Amino acid sequence: MQEVIVARGVKKTFTLSRKQRKIEKTGATKKVALDGLDFTAYEGEIYGLLGPNGAGKTTMLRILATLIRADEGDATVAGYSVSKQPEQVRSSIGFMTGELKLEDFFTPAYLFRFFGKLHGIDEDVLEKREQELFKKFGIDKFAEVKVGDLSTGMKQKVSLVISIIHDPAVIIFDEPTNGLDVLTAKVVTDFLLELKQQGKSIILSTHIFSLVEKLCDRVGVIIGGKMVREGTLSEVCGEKNLEDAFFGLYKEVTGE
Repeated sequence: MQEVIVARGVKKTFTLSRKQRKIEKTGATKKVALDGLDFTAYEGEIYGLLGPNGAGKTTMLRILATLIRADEGDATVAGYSVSKQPEQVRSSIGFMTGELKLEDFFTPAYLFRFFGKLHGIDEDVLEKREQELFKKFGIDKFAEVKVGDLSTGMKQKVSLVISIIHDPAVIIFDEPTNGLDVLTAKVVTDFLLELKQQGKSIILSTHIFSLVEKLCDRVGVIIGGKMVREGTLSEVCGEKNLEDAFFGLYKEVTGE
């Protein structure tokens, strides 16, 4: 199997503001988000980063997407270093996060064409891509409706199609079904499986056990910024189900 995403010794520490210290009920001024994280994802698989809130999943995906830089260590995506070759990484990936905010004033059609031009996509290819993706996700009926007037689920669908507008080989999704209704969540998960069948390499973060069990070929369990177990579901779980295996690991690592 060919390696597509490789992270080695990735460390990241954040300075906490007074407000953040109050929220987290801590007097510490620093928070270690990633503490020497290592993992490998392979071509044509769906790899899941599983962990509780605050485990470091989102931080790792943002480093892979070149949105933030690691303090130590490095990662490669499609053979490109996220620290030394960020432009090549960005051209190779599609990145979607639940925190993506689309401008309310614009329509899905306008945003699709705008981002398509940013990617340098030929006009004819862009039009065909728009028709295909808008029809698949039911956006075609809302193509000229302002984003501010769309439902949460429809906004998520628009975010999804924009993130893959350039048909990337590697797709990075942070909590892809977070906050979605069951119908929209199924559309998204079915599409991820379809992308895998097309040979795409997908990495996603989640805290939802059923999503990992349904989608992922391999999973990495992150607790406290460290990779505590990695492998196929059977390798990670043994004779247990994923939920029991996870909480067993959590208790082992944290003592809670």
